[in-house]
Amino acid sequence: QTRGRYKSKFHGATDYFVSLTVEQKCELAERELAEMKDEIERIKEDSEQTLQNLEAVIEETGVWWTDVKKAMSDFEKDMASTISSKKGSITASEKLLRYMEQKNHQRDLLREKLRLKNYLLKGYKKKLQQQLRQKEQMGETLCEVRLQELQVRNAQFQEKIDEKNQELLQLKLTSGKTVQVLNFYKRKLQDAMETSVSLTKYISQRKELLQKIEREAVLVEEQRAEAESVNQRLWKQLSDYSVPPVLSYVQQKMAVAELENNLRGWERKVAVAEMSFKSCRRAWNQVKVSGNQH
Repeated sequence: QTRGRYKSKFHGATDYFVSLTVEQKCELAERELAEMKDEIERIKEDSEQTLQNLEAVIEETGVWWTDVKKAMSDFEKDMASTISSKKGSITASEKLLRYMEQKNHQRDLLREKLRLKNYLLKGYKKKLQQQLRQKEQMGETLCEVRLQELQVRNAQFQEKIDEKNQELLQLKLTSGKTVQVLNFYKRKLQDAMETSVSLTKYISQRKELLQKIEREAVLVEEQRAEAESVNQRLWKQLSDYSVPPVLSYVQQKMAVAELENNLRGWERKVAVAEMSFKSCRRAWNQVKVSGNQH
């Protein structure tokens, strides 16, 4: 019943405070879970207590049944020995009466003992019921206190939410300005990248030109070395050169002139021979043509 009343109040509070935050909902769920665990623990304790009571009753019944069997055994033993004696049924009747009186007295004592025990248990039951009512009243008070506490915490969380909203608005404004600055620097970066691409292309062209100049310089160096070698060889030949005598020079000059005259003569002879060869060839061709006609 306590949990039912608390649950109805709790749901009423939940319906009233529809704007609870996630933290508050988690806290309420944790409290509800803790109370459910407590209730399960109480039910478990009650079940264990009931089980212990039943075990005690079973044990007491076992003891009582043992006493009954013992009494039956004693009764049969005493009565059998009495009936088998010489006095016969008179002694057995007297002993049976004494036995019945003794058992009645024991039953009266047991009844009084159970009455006292029942009285004590009733007092203990009233005490437990009183404690239970106090706990129920305390539970209702705690529900109201928790409700007030939730109201206060809800107001506190609402203030924090307002503060966070203001901070969020300020951050949005700052973010807008930051985006503008970022766009400005993006444009500058784009211009710088275009300039960098142009400079990279210019540097590449200059590197190619430099490589070409270096190759030409190597070629020129090789040509210079070769020319220097030729120059040194010519200088060596010039240093080793000696002027021939005049007579030898005149003789060689005359020999050269004679060779040139002979060359011109042979050239004329070759020209005449070529003309003769051509005329012979024409005549031969005419002969071949006339032979083919016949």
